[in-house]
Amino acid sequence: MTVRVTGKLVTPTGVIRQGCVEIVGDRIRAVAEYPSVRDGHWIVPGFVDMHTHGGGGHTFTTGDADSAREAAAFHLRHGTTTLLASLVSSPFAVMREATTAYRPLVESGVLAGIHFEGPYLSADRCGAQNPEFLRDPSTDELAELIELGGGAIRMVTLAPERDGALEAIKLLVSRGVVAAVGHTDATWEQTRAALTAGASVGTHLFNGMRPVHHREPGPVVALLDAPNVVCELVADGVHLHDGMLRFAHSVAGPERAALITDAMAAAGMPDGEYELGGQAVTVADGVARLSRDGAIAGSTLTMDAALRHAVASGIALPDACRMVATTPARAIGLGDQVGALRTGLRADLVVMDDDLNVLRVMRAGTWVE
Repeated sequence: MTVRVTGKLVTPTGVIRQGCVEIVGDRIRAVAEYPSVRDGHWIVPGFVDMHTHGGGGHTFTTGDADSAREAAAFHLRHGTTTLLASLVSSPFAVMREATTAYRPLVESGVLAGIHFEGPYLSADRCGAQNPEFLRDPSTDELAELIELGGGAIRMVTLAPERDGALEAIKLLVSRGVVAAVGHTDATWEQTRAALTAGASVGTHLFNGMRPVHHREPGPVVALLDAPNVVCELVADGVHLHDGMLRFAHSVAGPERAALITDAMAAAGMPDGEYELGGQAVTVADGVARLSRDGAIAGSTLTMDAALRHAVASGIALPDACRMVATTPARAIGLGDQVGALRTGLRADLVVMDDDLNVLRVMRAGTWVE
C-alpha cells in the first residue's frame, strides 16, 4: 500500500514548498515536488532525542521497563520517533538491571538504545547528578554492560579528567558505543585528549562544564572547535540564553549542533515534587531544580517545543530540523536509518501547523494514535 503525505517539506537540501512524501510499508520511497499542493502543513522528519530521562510522569532512570515504555510513548506523541533512554549516575547494580530491562525494548524498537550519563563524572561539575554515586571509569564495568546489552548501549557520558577515562573511551569506541564528554572540569588539553581517544559528542554543551576563559578555554571551546564532535544543546531558554544558543549554532553549524530535551519525568506534567536519581526535584513554572540546592535538574522540554524555541530564537527552520533529527541521528550512528525525509529511510515524520504545533506523527509508516 502506498501512502502519500503532502505539504511543505523540510528536506536535507532545503524546503519544498509544494511537495509529497511517498511511503511504501515502513520506508520512504520518494520525496518530490507536487505542484497541485496548496497551503499545506509543514512536514518535517521525526525527531531524534539522544538525551532524555523521561516524561509524562514516567522515568528511564530506575530501569523499570513499563515506565520506560510509557515515557517513550509520551515523547512519541510530541514527534520524537527515535530516542535513547538516558540514565543518571547510579550504582553498578542499577546499571546492570536497566541494561537487562531495556534490551528487549531496544530489540523491539521502542527505544533506539541506552545512554548512561554517568556515573563517571566530575564531582565539581555534577549538577543534578547524585554525588554519592560518582566514581572513576571502569573498563571492567563497561565491558560487562556492553556484553549484557547485546548492542543496546549506544552512548556513555564521562568526564575525561577522571582516572581511567581515556582507556574507557577507547574501549567504548572499539565496541561501537558513542563516547560523550560531559559533567566535566577538564582543561582544554584533557578534553582534546578525550577527542583523540575517540569521544565524539559534547553532552549538553555549557551545562555541567568548566566555563570558558580566555586563558583557559576548557571543554566548551575544545568541543565546539572539533570538526568531528556533535554538541548537544538544550533549547528551553533556561539551560542556555538564546544568544548562546545562536552562538553555538553559528560556530558548529546545524551539522554539528543537536537539540536535546534532557527531559525528566515532569515533562508534560504539572508543577510539583518529583525525583531524579534518588534526589528530590521541585518543578516551578515548568523549571526543574534540585530541592536541596536549586541546581537545574534536567528539563520539562519536549522536542517539538525545542524546535519552536530554536526557530523563535532566530535559527532558520531547515537548520532547526537538522538539529532535532538529522544531526542527532548521525551522532548516535543511525543516520542511515532515520532522521530525514530521504528516500530509503524509515518513514518517520511529523505534520505541523504554521506555528509548529504537532498535528500528526508517523513512525515507520504508521500514524500514531
